Amino acid sequence: MMNNIDKSEAEKLLKRATTASVSVAITLIGLKTWGYVESGSVAIFGTLLDSVMDSLSSIIIFAAVRFSMVPADEDHRFGHGKAEAIAGLLQAFVITVTSIILLYEVVDKFINPVKLEKTNLGIGIIILSIVLTALLVIYQRYVTKRTGSVAIEADGMHYTGDILLNLGVAISLVLGGYFSMTYADPAFGAVACLYLLHSARQVFRASTDVLMDKEMSEEERANIESIIRTHTEVVDIHELRTRRSGLNIFIQFHMELEQDISLYDAHIISDQVEATLMKTYQNSEILIHADPYNDGSGKV
Repeated sequence: MMNNIDKSEAEKLLKRATTASVSVAITLIGLKTWGYVESGSVAIFGTLLDSVMDSLSSIIIFAAVRFSMVPADEDHRFGHGKAEAIAGLLQAFVITVTSIILLYEVVDKFINPVKLEKTNLGIGIIILSIVLTALLVIYQRYVTKRTGSVAIEADGMHYTGDILLNLGVAISLVLGGYFSMTYADPAFGAVACLYLLHSARQVFRASTDVLMDKEMSEEERANIESIIRTHTEVVDIHELRTRRSGLNIFIQFHMELEQDISLYDAHIISDQVEATLMKTYQNSEILIHADPYNDGSGKV
């Protein structure tokens, strides 16, 4: 995932995406609360809890993304980008708690099954929820592709699963409301519980990758290396290290040059290579160490 975008434009996209996420989550809470009260469906209750957690998580991410945009200062020389990942960990914890609450309701409905009420209303609310969520996911994917934001990507992954979850809820409402299959509702509630736990695991892994400074993908590292090698004076490179933090990318490497060039020329070449990399990775900090090329003869 590449950051081929001006930082100011990326920040605008992130602010819009987080605002959209919070707005949709709050709307879904209202719709699903209405649907649960009218139908008594534990499956709808599962998606309601999911939306409540989405709302809390979106608000957390809303704040974290804005904090991550704060410029580097004397105490945080590498910026505040990891605020997104910290928000992701909190999101994973909240989702896990939600799944435990839902599990209690699922077990209760298995033990004490009830007939669903106002099935048509419930189905209509779920369909509307699917449409709103789908529109949000489309926009989040666009923003993630442009900015490479871990927080927006994690939020988008969760909402993508929500679409499938809501489809399952719609099926459970049809089976329970029209075919008197009382166990269909808690069964899909159990599916929702498993989905929430899976989502928590994914968000947790994505967040810890950032906090632990995980390397960028092999594809991206290969692309960085190929860009460096486009300069005709670069003989070889080694010790390439990369990491992401919010909107920022950090790249450092050792670049081998011919032994007989001057320090001035080495500096000029380093600047040229950095400028070339910045065309593709605009929001990056690049550290280059120039080494004399060792051809194996032992002389440097």
